Amino acid sequence: MSTVQNLTFKLHVISQAMHTRELFLAAARKCLSTRRKSLSIPQSLDVAAQLLAVDLALKPALLYDANSASGEQVHHYLRSCQSSQLVSDSLITLDLNGNSLIVNPVATRSNLEKVLRNGGPAVIDVSHSLEKPAIIESVRAGLKNIAQDLLFCLRGLDAGKDVDKSISVAQGSDEWNLSAVFGLLLGYPAIYWFEQSESFENCLSMTPLTVTKATATWAPDATSHKSCLYSFSIPAILQNESLSSLEEWKLGLQERFQQQNILKELNVCQSAVTLPSVCL
Repeated sequence: MSTVQNLTFKLHVISQAMHTRELFLAAARKCLSTRRKSLSIPQSLDVAAQLLAVDLALKPALLYDANSASGEQVHHYLRSCQSSQLVSDSLITLDLNGNSLIVNPVATRSNLEKVLRNGGPAVIDVSHSLEKPAIIESVRAGLKNIAQDLLFCLRGLDAGKDVDKSISVAQGSDEWNLSAVFGLLLGYPAIYWFEQSESFENCLSMTPLTVTKATATWAPDATSHKSCLYSFSIPAILQNESLSSLEEWKLGLQERFQQQNILKELNVCQSAVTLPSVCL
């Protein structure tokens, strides 16, 4: 390739990247604004990077919490991005008790099926009545029932099918422990569970926690945008017991990351925190 051809190619790539960036920003401005206020550019780019991560199966789902946009708005945002061919038509929106998620059905089904095969994440009981958190197996049957219900909602959703619909999970979901359900849907290697019939509080106050974060960069233009793909905590006293789940999760993420070239610079790091209260 000659120097002129090489320069032309680079300019074309830059132009396409800037076009992609503007389309994502336009979709956010059009669909996610609340009370006449739009997301900031960094917020919009972060949502876009998260959406790309779901589309690439780097994470099975995105729990939308950038602002107070409704589930209908989040659904319109996804459809706008799909119409502009920014992400695939296979992604769907899921409304779970008023919480909006954008879901990769294939990746999510894979994770839920692991639970049915007695696999899946470590389950940590953080009920308020406990002196300290503990890994438990007694709630596996309940988690299997939840996984089966979610799989039923996702069954038959293939690429391009029912993308105009937002799937709503209502029946029975008001009895679910949403902390555990979100952990399942978001692909965490360890999830928190608590006996909500007793209290919605937990025993994590002043408990040393190891926080794991996975970040990556997306460069839609001349500047790179760093986005946090995962952030979850595990009580420090349970690090050894949950180590196998954590290592399996990390290895799987690294393998999937190597199979794409849109997001760069994967970094998985850990830090220690102790908080007076932890909201789940």
